[in-house]
Amino acid sequence: MQNISIENVHKWYPGGVHAVNNMTMDIAEGEFVVFVGPSGCGKTTLLRMIAGLEDIHGGTVSMGGRVLNDVAPKDRDIAMVFQNYALYPNMNVYDNIAFPLKMRKAKKHEIDAAVRGVARKLDLEQFLERRPGALSGGQRQRVALARAMVRRPKLFLMDEPLSNLDAKLRVQMRREIVSLQRDLGVTTIYVTHDQTEAMTMGHRIAVMHDGVLQQIDTPQAIYNFPANLFTAGFIGSPPMNIWRLGGGFPCHGAEAPKGAKYAGIRPEYVELAYENDPQAISMRVHGVEHTGRETLVFFASEGLPDLAMAAGGEFAAQPGDMIFVKLRMDAIRFMAG
Repeated sequence: MQNISIENVHKWYPGGVHAVNNMTMDIAEGEFVVFVGPSGCGKTTLLRMIAGLEDIHGGTVSMGGRVLNDVAPKDRDIAMVFQNYALYPNMNVYDNIAFPLKMRKAKKHEIDAAVRGVARKLDLEQFLERRPGALSGGQRQRVALARAMVRRPKLFLMDEPLSNLDAKLRVQMRREIVSLQRDLGVTTIYVTHDQTEAMTMGHRIAVMHDGVLQQIDTPQAIYNFPANLFTAGFIGSPPMNIWRLGGGFPCHGAEAPKGAKYAGIRPEYVELAYENDPQAISMRVHGVEHTGRETLVFFASEGLPDLAMAAGGEFAAQPGDMIFVKLRMDAIRFMAG
């Protein structure tokens, strides 16, 4: 279990593509950090640089104070779990899990105890004699996790490990991975484009865009206090309502800090208002989405930015309705850009 230090790291691809741009962050021992961002933002490239599968073109990656830049992948004591499981189809589950220990020439009884122990933890004991092709997607992913865990590495790296699973199984596997990481205490870096995974799994989230780190903080801090327009617009579904100061909604006394150019508010802090409320804003409904737990209402008004509101599941509105809403002043956030 080691702390990870990423200092001023750069990566270029042919054609001048700056895939990772001056990336700097520290990851504490035992921490679960999620790299999140849209496709092409550099998150998988950075993960592969930590693993030693991509060259580092500038800066350093260290683990426990040891610089890893020129250390071979096999000598980094890192276990990686991939999106496509990467299991050996001609081996049964037992041998797939045991493979890393056999490569280390561990003793037979040690291998057996380790394999059966991790299989018990991941509910795989009844599948040990089966081959991967006879397993479901969730079972194969658990085998991949077991193979990574059995090594007792210093660092887990997980690259979109749940993206091939259906929605219900993803929820189950999210909980299993979080529980396992908590039990093992191994430092873990997890890559995803799915903000729900990021928000529910990580101790901290690193939001990336165009190879640049936008913000790294706890899920609650990133959701409630986004550092910039990209984070505000990427995290949250629907995203934060944003408008330019002086050209959008009135803030009614909410004080903008020096240098702020934009204001934003989460949809759950947009509320219905009475017509005579001094803060009331008249908006026309142009879209309604019922999710069961809540109703998302989308508004438009001439001269104002579009607005989204998260209302209770029983809220009834139809496109074309005129409704008065107001913004919760204490929930307005200000950004420079």
